[in-house]
Amino acid sequence: MTQSNAKIAEVGKNAREKESLIWNIANSLYGAFKPHEYGLVILPMAIIKRFHDCLLPTLDAVWEQDEKLKTMPAELKAGFLKRASGYEFYNTSHYTFANLQSDPENIADNFRDYLNGFSENVQDILSRMNFDAAVSRMVEAGALYQVIVDFGSDKADMSPDKVSTVDMGYIFENLVQRFSESYDEEAGAHFTSRDIIYLMCDLLTTGETLTPEEQRNGIRRTVYDMAMGTSQMLTCMEERLKMLDENADVSTFGQEINPFTYGIAKADMLIHGGDPDNMQFGDTLSDDKFPGYQFDFVISNPPFGIDWKREAPAVEAENKRGDAGRFGPGLPSKSDGQMLFLLNGVKKLKDTGRMAIIQNGSSLFTGDAGSGQSKIRQYLIENDWLDAIVQLPNNSFYNTGIATYVWIITKNKPQEHIGKVQLIDASGCYEPRRKPIGNKRADITDACRELIVRAYGEYRSETYTVQTPEGQRLICKSKVLDSVTFGYNKVVVESPLYNSDGSKVLKRGKPVADTAKRDTENIPLEKDIDEYMREEVLPYNPDAWVDSGKTKVGYEIPFTRVFYEYKPIEPADDIARRIVAREHSLTQKLRDLFEEDE
Repeated sequence: MTQSNAKIAEVGKNAREKESLIWNIANSLYGAFKPHEYGLVILPMAIIKRFHDCLLPTLDAVWEQDEKLKTMPAELKAGFLKRASGYEFYNTSHYTFANLQSDPENIADNFRDYLNGFSENVQDILSRMNFDAAVSRMVEAGALYQVIVDFGSDKADMSPDKVSTVDMGYIFENLVQRFSESYDEEAGAHFTSRDIIYLMCDLLTTGETLTPEEQRNGIRRTVYDMAMGTSQMLTCMEERLKMLDENADVSTFGQEINPFTYGIAKADMLIHGGDPDNMQFGDTLSDDKFPGYQFDFVISNPPFGIDWKREAPAVEAENKRGDAGRFGPGLPSKSDGQMLFLLNGVKKLKDTGRMAIIQNGSSLFTGDAGSGQSKIRQYLIENDWLDAIVQLPNNSFYNTGIATYVWIITKNKPQEHIGKVQLIDASGCYEPRRKPIGNKRADITDACRELIVRAYGEYRSETYTVQTPEGQRLICKSKVLDSVTFGYNKVVVESPLYNSDGSKVLKRGKPVADTAKRDTENIPLEKDIDEYMREEVLPYNPDAWVDSGKTKVGYEIPFTRVFYEYKPIEPADDIARRIVAREHSLTQKLRDLFEEDE
């Protein structure tokens, strides 16, 4: 196991232990909440306790400053209180988890006083989570005091010196996963494990070089995730950029529709000392919180297989705006909105920007010529923005085992990539997990990631293999194709209608088409239509013609076909010989068996 893999494993172990401890506190909620509702308490309480433990060392300074500035308007005083706390948030209440336990009779009033002492940005998180309603239910059931006691124990200490930022990210992520599983959410609402996130980050930063000015003054980059969940993709991308330049100025932005994961993302930003306004709550498709913004990097794993009927009025209105809107190129089927996120990401990229976004297989090929999906593919390919697509191993995600792909969009391709698209089949580039987590049975380890990134970096048709120390053979196949390869003309081929005497039915001197014999042909864009007809159609149907008014351009990415390898069928004689040999072997074994019985 490499140092990096060992570190990830150790972090995961520490996080799982703390996360299990926190989740076990839910035993105090039995009866007051149904099991699938435990997260309504556990998630916000975990955030509150993390804030509490971060603020403990500076509480006296905050109280002193609050008393000194009590006549100052709240909006002006907030800046002083943040500086006193050392964070972008604070709490002016004189209650803590320790002294709350000393007055069980007044726990409800005292705990609400404590919550009201938080700064407005924390109040926003708790409000989105509707935590006050959960507090009321705990009070009615007499469970609040025990929950406070459990979260106030030494084992639940979440101070930064006991629980690192990375560990805390894992804890939040795992708690959200448990909460989601208890609700039995759909497969599309899955979580992205760190091995996949790091692969996406490394693909995005491949070829990233510093200009002389950046070498002197440091780099500045912006990163956006339109479906950020708990914001772990943003955190990992920032980490990778700071590996290039430890003094890098990285600003992260995200939007999320789930109030609980949004709350965790905003809490993480507050603890990091970033701008909490960069984390926005809302539906990305219908309520874009970053209109007009453009970013250096977009990284995202939006939901797939989820319909967008609810967002349809807003989405269709933007579609009518054409290039001025986000969805001008086309609209996919209402049953699956993942390609709308793809378009949103493209719109958010700077002219030099790059995006890594996860899609399932339907984005590659669903939709006939002229459909919204086909037009979106056409838009990306004809603008020469589609750089590469990487097929991930099956069973890479916790909550779904279906085939998934990372699309790499590059607004300003390097010279050697222009007019090309690279397809990378990394479905065989994984190491099996010893113990599956949900549907996740495949890990993209350091060795796997390095092989995939190498294939992308070299950008050529090649098969890459490597043997792990454990004897596992990793394989990664790359094909680089001309962009035009993915386009085709869908033409309507007509045949003449005949009279009973065998003569053609004519109208104004031209043959009338026989609708019963109407057919279509998908002709590659690089192939001349007339030439194709002469070679492929007219030899078998000499009177056929193309109705040019019905020709449509289509684009699809036949990933499976590109990597298909023909395996010759075993000759019949060889099969027969094997059957005869097995029959002889079986006959001999039976003979030996009966001879022993005698």
